Amino acid sequence: MCGIVGWTAFRRTLENQRAVVQTMNDTMALRGPDAEGIWLSRHAALGHRRLAVIDIEGGTQPMTAQTAHGTVAITYSGETYNFTELRSELRCRGHVFHTHSDTEVVLRSYLEWGASFVHRLNGMYALAIWDDRSETLLLTRDRLGIKPLYYYPTEDGVIFGSEPKALLAHPMVKPVIDTDGLRNLFGFVRPPGQAIWAGMHEVRPGTTLQCDSVGIREHTYWKLELNSHHDDAHATTRKVRELLEDIVPHQLVADVPRCALLSGGLDSSGLTALAGRHLKASGQELSTYTVDFVQSQDFTPNSLHATRDAPYARQVAKHVGTAHQDIRLRHDQLSDPEVRRAVVIARDAPFGLGDPDHSLYLLFKALREHSTVALSGEAADEVFGGYPWLHDTRVQQTAMFPWITTFIDDPSHHTTTFIDPSLFHDTLRLREYWSQQYTDMVADVAHIAGETAHERRMREFNYAHLTRWLRILLDRKDRISMAVGLEVRVPFCDHRLVEYIYNTPWSLKTYDGQEKSLLRGAFHDLLPPSVLRRTKALFPMTQEEHYVTTLQSQVTGLLTEGHQAVGFFDRGALAEAANLEPQAVPKDARHAFERVLDLAVWFSEYSPEIRLG
Repeated sequence: MCGIVGWTAFRRTLENQRAVVQTMNDTMALRGPDAEGIWLSRHAALGHRRLAVIDIEGGTQPMTAQTAHGTVAITYSGETYNFTELRSELRCRGHVFHTHSDTEVVLRSYLEWGASFVHRLNGMYALAIWDDRSETLLLTRDRLGIKPLYYYPTEDGVIFGSEPKALLAHPMVKPVIDTDGLRNLFGFVRPPGQAIWAGMHEVRPGTTLQCDSVGIREHTYWKLELNSHHDDAHATTRKVRELLEDIVPHQLVADVPRCALLSGGLDSSGLTALAGRHLKASGQELSTYTVDFVQSQDFTPNSLHATRDAPYARQVAKHVGTAHQDIRLRHDQLSDPEVRRAVVIARDAPFGLGDPDHSLYLLFKALREHSTVALSGEAADEVFGGYPWLHDTRVQQTAMFPWITTFIDDPSHHTTTFIDPSLFHDTLRLREYWSQQYTDMVADVAHIAGETAHERRMREFNYAHLTRWLRILLDRKDRISMAVGLEVRVPFCDHRLVEYIYNTPWSLKTYDGQEKSLLRGAFHDLLPPSVLRRTKALFPMTQEEHYVTTLQSQVTGLLTEGHQAVGFFDRGALAEAANLEPQAVPKDARHAFERVLDLAVWFSEYSPEIRLG
């Protein structure tokens, strides 16, 4: 894992622009604490910050290859899990390797197959290749969008980087947020290719961009496609198990310590069982980590968190035989302004999730002291249909993003209920925005002839989760983990598994009457019965009243100060909620506290110019 930056300009030389690229590269230091490099040519400049995971000594970047007609250079972030197989094939084709890194394999793959090399990669990656022979820059990103990559077109080229902060460090890129940017911030729907910063874009997952003196051309090399599914429930669960038996060992390859994030839920527990068994076969022990809270004995179940994670995680750890540790967090750690600042800077945006983000950051920071690579169960709910709202008949009957419908039906869970009404309804027009975005998305979804209306709707929801919701979560996971120099791998995002399950009918995904039936069937012999039966719980939140009291105090300070962040909200409602007894603070008010505090940090750190209209 690493951070990459770069700049192409076809009407000027960049050989004397090291200082600009260095400034961009420096913003990626947390993503790549182990090494850095810059490569300059007449029309291209590449930068790299390295987190050494494979071939510690030999994988330095940017990496170059000399050809008879010019230099080809690469700056690369991520992992290619099938690099060993690709290297063997390339050797048979006459390529000579000088390192053991996957970076060199990716570079040589481009030399052998050109831009079509991406079809051969299995992994999570974002990369840039400059080809002197044609004076062309190629940008590409993995199929599901696990690794981020942003770009900013200029009059004569493009500026790019792993995170917006790298682009914002370039003098040509200004921190401007327009109306669509605010919609993306507040709306929890991210259209593919959009960034919150005006003029900036994301390279779409499964896409390559070719940039030359003529302009930028986009090519989609992978997307969700519809195929008939003929396997019954037994054959489908067997196929899921076979795929995961292949995926997990490939994603354990590393030259640094590895671990697993273990929540005690079905997804992470199954991965832990497979990973633990694989490592045990070679005499190694898997380390596992779970986040918990200091006063968790006072836990009260609710609709999104029916049970605590820690007890189930310990059951799995004992059952599998892992070296397990609970990371127990205090309310003062979660409400620490420096933790909030670190998370907002990591994400380049004030998403306002609050303590779920803060606890994730503190969890990653703690386990980074022992490991560099972690397996995560992220994406299983999107792939297999695990969210509670997907099983709510009211939601199923509504043509809208299911998480938005859930929030609207239960405003206590919605982060927009305290937004200034004129901003919500008149300026951002969020309801109309959500409706249009859903309509646009549905136009991309293919269906099978004769499919029932219910199957059709559930396929749309599956597509929505994989192409909208999942990308928000993957970006969150990447940014927060890389802020502490931790590489998090997501086996459930292997495109072979995603393709197979996407084409599986909803009736098979729920064949036993529960969520994620196929995954439960695939893991049935690996886990304790209590874990197999456990109801889905979202990422935990602290229930300590002291945490809420601290939020109230911090928000009161902003109200008293008249901070510009407060201007996005109903000031009177915020003030009223800030004066309630902590146990009486509704969930939507708590969400609003988190958002306004994040906004205050964001304004301080980024000084964004807001352009509405």
